[in-house]
Amino acid sequence: MIDSTTLLEQALSLPENERAKIAARLLESLDENAQRDIDAEWVAEIERRCAAVDAGTLATSDWQDVRARIEREIFGR
Repeated sequence: MIDSTTLLEQALSLPENERAKIAARLLESLDENAQRDIDAEWVAEIERRCAAVDAGTLATSDWQDVRARIEREIFGR
């Protein structure tokens, strides 16, 4: 079995994109349960919003109106 210091030295010698992949995967491994909880919350929120749209209780906006408002407010157009 390789020790963590040797493993770290080997990882640090990799190209940047490979180090980024490893770093991302390590971070994901620390919070797998939290990510599952977040995913479940997003599913519940999406279902709530879809139900509100279906029931006609959610105010919606036309994309062209939203885009025009964004351009006015952010881009000053």
